[in-house]
Amino acid sequence: MAPEVSPGRAKAALVVLALAAFAFITTELLPVGLLTVIAPDLDRSRSQVGLLVSGYAVVVVLASVPLTRLTHRIPRRQLLGATMILFAVANVAAALAPTFAVLAGTRLVTALAQALFWSVASATVTGPFPAAVRGRVVALFAIGAALAPVLGVPLGTWLGQQAGWRTPFAVLAGVGLAIAVAVVVLIPSYPPDAGGAARGTTPHARRFVILLVATALGIAGFQTLQTYVTPFLLDVSGFTAAALAPLLFVSGVAGIAGTIAVARTLDAHPVTSLLAPLGVGTASLLGLYALGSLQPATAVLLAGIGIAYAAFGAAVQSRMLQLAPGSTDLASAGVSTAFNVGIGGGSLLGSALLPGPGPQPLALVGGLLTLAALAVLALDARPRTARSAAGVPAPAHVTGGHGGDDPAAVAR
Repeated sequence: MAPEVSPGRAKAALVVLALAAFAFITTELLPVGLLTVIAPDLDRSRSQVGLLVSGYAVVVVLASVPLTRLTHRIPRRQLLGATMILFAVANVAAALAPTFAVLAGTRLVTALAQALFWSVASATVTGPFPAAVRGRVVALFAIGAALAPVLGVPLGTWLGQQAGWRTPFAVLAGVGLAIAVAVVVLIPSYPPDAGGAARGTTPHARRFVILLVATALGIAGFQTLQTYVTPFLLDVSGFTAAALAPLLFVSGVAGIAGTIAVARTLDAHPVTSLLAPLGVGTASLLGLYALGSLQPATAVLLAGIGIAYAAFGAAVQSRMLQLAPGSTDLASAGVSTAFNVGIGGGSLLGSALLPGPGPQPLALVGGLLTLAALAVLALDARPRTARSAAGVPAPAHVTGGHGGDDPAAVAR
C-alpha cells in the first residue's frame, strides 16, 4: 500500500527528480561539447572521445533490466539516494582521471547509476498524481532533461573551454551530492510496486514492443548527428568555436519549448504526440543535410531538432506509463534500454561515418532513421479497417489497450 503524499511534497519531489534528470543527461552528453578539449589533452581523436557517449549507452542497455530486477524490493528513497551518491563519486573520479581509459571507466560507473535512475524515476514521480494528468507530469519531469542541452551542456562546454574539461565534472559531482540529500528528505519511502503508477493504465504488450522499436530508431536518428554536432557546425557550417555554446543553447531552449508544447497533448492525444515530433525531426535533419552550409538555416534547423528530440522523449515516457504490460519499473527499464540502444547505435554510426565521408552525411542518415521510426508508429496507428484492407492482420484485443487519440480510451 502506497503512503499518502501531500500535494506539496509530490511537487517538490517532481522538482528534485527533474534536477536529477538534468544532472544525468548533462553528464551523459557533456563529452559532445568537450570533444575538441578532451581529445588533445588525452591524446585521442574526436571520434574516440565520442565513444564516451556510446560506451555509456551500452552499459545502460545491458544493465537497466537486470539492475531493476535485482533492486526491485529496495525502497525508492534509498535506491534513488544511492544512485545520486554513486553519480557524485563517479564524477569526482572523472575530474581526476589521469588517462582516457580511467575516464571511460568512470563513465561506465555513472551509466550504472543512470540505468537505475531511469528505471524507477518515471513511476516514482507520477505515482502521487491522478492518472488523468500523468502525461503532463511526465512532461514537466522531462523539462529537467530538456534543460540539460540549454544550461548543462553549453555551460559545461564554456566552463571546460575556460577552466579545463575536468572542472565541469567536478561541479556535477557537487550537484549530485546536493540532489542526494534532497532525495532522502523528499522522496516517499515505499517499494516500486506500491506506487500509484506501478502498473500501466492501458496495458498492451504488442504496442509496447512497437514503441520500443520506434524509440530505438528515432533516438538513433537524432543521436547520429547530435553526438558529432560540434564537428558538423565547425566543418560543414563554418561556425567558429566561440559560436558553439550559443548554438547549443538555442537548440536547448527549443527543446524546452517542445516539451512544454507536447505536455498539452500527451494525455488526450498520445499517438499524435509521438508522431508529430518525429515528423519535425525528420524534416529538420534532412533539411540540415541539404542546407547545412548556410549558417542561418543551420541555426533554425538545429532548433527544430531540439524541439523534436525533447518532445519525442517526453511522449515516449508518457506512452510507456499507459502501455506497460506489467510493472512500469520494468517497462521503464525497457524504454531506457531502447533509448540507449538508439544513443549508442547512433553514436557508433556517427563514429564510423565521421573519419570517412565526414560530418555532413550524419544528418542524412539521422533523418532516414527518424523517418523509419515515424513509419513504424504510423503504420501501427492506422485504423483496424485500413490495416485489414492492406492485408495487415488486426492486433489481438488486449483489455484496456488503445492505439488512437480517443481520450475516453486513455481514461479506461
